[in-house]
Amino acid sequence: MDESERKERVRARYAAIAAAQGCCAGEAHSCCGPSLAHGKARRMGYSEKELAAVSEGANLGLGCGNPGAAARLKAGEVVVDLGSGAGFDCLLAARAVGQEGRVIGVEMTHEMLKRARENAATIGARNVEFRLGELEHLPLADNCADVAISNCVINLVPDKIQVFREAFRVLKPGGRLALCDVVATRPLPPELKADPELLCGCVAGAASVEELESAMTEAGFAEIRIALEPESRALIAGWAPGRGIEDHLASAVIEGLKPTLS
Repeated sequence: MDESERKERVRARYAAIAAAQGCCAGEAHSCCGPSLAHGKARRMGYSEKELAAVSEGANLGLGCGNPGAAARLKAGEVVVDLGSGAGFDCLLAARAVGQEGRVIGVEMTHEMLKRARENAATIGARNVEFRLGELEHLPLADNCADVAISNCVINLVPDKIQVFREAFRVLKPGGRLALCDVVATRPLPPELKADPELLCGCVAGAASVEELESAMTEAGFAEIRIALEPESRALIAGWAPGRGIEDHLASAVIEGLKPTLS
């Protein structure tokens, strides 16, 4: 399928997830429910305190890590979340940066945007906003953010180099990138690579460490660090049970720095 069809498939899948109010990552239309979603989030590295801090509908049981923790957010910072979904990571980031800080979530799915805004209103989060947009063309000014985070979204985008270029553009000099995403540790078999459900399910679009490092370097990032998390394979196996995807993928924390002006 071409990039346009791929993007529309992803959009439709996550619109359905938003409507179902939470889904298991490998099952496009089955609702996980709050308890299962919380269990999945705990396995991704979220604490009980974090899970209790946001509205129940913000955690849909998606993602593959805890980018806010990786970002080591500070009070007063401006944070942009690339692919913010129902707002889970944005709301946690809003607490971390405090009222003097600001969080902007960018999401291409109208249904997710609606849920995110409702979730923010539920807990009275006034330092967070959500904007409609695609990661290849962020609706943000140059040099406006201290930190860019993302949780298991960039694998869904065909043009990853453009995503990193945009993230670099919106970060201030000295700004940092802190992502959680799935990484291909070995090539996927052709039948898995071509499966539309796996493409929309954070599997078939995963790039290798080398491909990510190259894309980030081309975009301008320095101090690149990609740390694989081998224990994530058990979580990933549940996305497509019995298909062996965990033999080809792992979650990773992906970090980079926008150099300061000389």
